Amino acid sequence: MAVVVVESYADLARRVWAGPARLGRTRLVAVDGPSGAGKSVFAARLAEALAALPGGGPVPVVHTDDLLDGWADQLTFWPRLEESVLAPLRVGRPGAYRRYSWVRREFLPRAVPVPVAPVVLVEGVSAARSTIRPELTLAVFVTAPAELRVVRAVARDGPGILPDLRRWHTGEAAHFAADGTAERVDLVVDGAPRLPHDPGRYYLRRG
Repeated sequence: MAVVVVESYADLARRVWAGPARLGRTRLVAVDGPSGAGKSVFAARLAEALAALPGGGPVPVVHTDDLLDGWADQLTFWPRLEESVLAPLRVGRPGAYRRYSWVRREFLPRAVPVPVAPVVLVEGVSAARSTIRPELTLAVFVTAPAELRVVRAVARDGPGILPDLRRWHTGEAAHFAADGTAERVDLVVDGAPRLPHDPGRYYLRRG
């Protein structure tokens, strides 16, 4: 059985801030893991902890779901992220991307700015893929049981999501196996913790 340790977002934020900037002047943090594991919540809480540090400020969070051109673009969206966000930050320029509307099934015309910041978070399936790993200050993988992840997705989006979700789970599992993501990240987080803790301040690291 894997060891599970309670750690604070504040301590992790200080670790990130003390780490090297490897994407230009930016400390890039990737929050990866399968659908429904709790990546968005973890990224939001880490961003809050980073912003609360002395000298901290707003931390941009880029959700890869906003860059996907529908369900079929599960892993092939990366050139869009690279061109619109990563490449500009790498040379000290702000990025911007157009957000995909899952209701309209098209990209919205207004660009979402990504300013040059000391820390930027990218959250989503394959965010910590091998191609970007050398430029990451921190790579995180959030995990949770498959059954719970399905329950969370259906509660959020309704049962009609199930056919696409099953294909999505197959694709992400194949990617994680080929990429070896969970074995190569800096931190594996339990997205379905059972130990009592304050979830706003602490997370559970799987050792």
